[in-house]
Amino acid sequence: MSASWSKLLEQGREFLKASIWEETDFSQTQQSRGIAPPPLEKPFSEDAKRIKLPTVKDWRSLAQMELVSAIANRCSRRNFSEQPLRLIELSFLLWATQGIRRRLNKSTALRTVPSAGARHALETYLCVFHVEGLAAGVYRYLPLEHELLWEFTPTNAREELTAAALGQAFVAEGSVTFFWTAIPCRMEWRYGPASHKLIALDAGHVCQNLYLACEAIGAGVCGVAAYHQQLMDRFLRLEGKEEFVIYLAPVGKV
Repeated sequence: MSASWSKLLEQGREFLKASIWEETDFSQTQQSRGIAPPPLEKPFSEDAKRIKLPTVKDWRSLAQMELVSAIANRCSRRNFSEQPLRLIELSFLLWATQGIRRRLNKSTALRTVPSAGARHALETYLCVFHVEGLAAGVYRYLPLEHELLWEFTPTNAREELTAAALGQAFVAEGSVTFFWTAIPCRMEWRYGPASHKLIALDAGHVCQNLYLACEAIGAGVCGVAAYHQQLMDRFLRLEGKEEFVIYLAPVGKV
């Protein structure tokens, strides 16, 4: 084993430890210095194209599996049927992964997933391939409004996404691919250098909710963390510094 390889392993192990809490001077955070927190979601133009999503009262028609069965059956699925996802089902999955339960104030809200300090440093994007009632293209979820914001329509979505996923074709073969991007400043505002492990943990919470919600409606999902960072950021038209892809997952009926 080379010295450089050993060094990389050592650095990775240190990232997983809690040592950063002992080493960080939290009096230097923006919160401690009285700076206002970043907004709950990325701003958007008022005249942007938005799509209203079915709400919780509409989900009663979904055939939802009990939680014990969903946990027992949960697994990564890479083969999807040609049956499209319904808009009501997509709405349920978005709510299950980033939905707002209660807004506490202008900059803080409780969601359906845990987040350190309720900072919720993630945004959700979708590349829609086959969802009933929704045109193909890239959208962003607006959790405060429970709406979709149309972003753009890629020219060769499947080819570009497969290339960015290091040739993993199944990533572009479902009804929709979920992307979670990190906006680090939301977490850094409170936790400074300790933020980055917390953001990674938050992404895990979100994807696990997606697994269970998919099982409940007869859909499959596979979380994917192996991808080409620059190509994936470029696919979503992100600048890659203040916001970048951290995790993704294709979803489809099975």
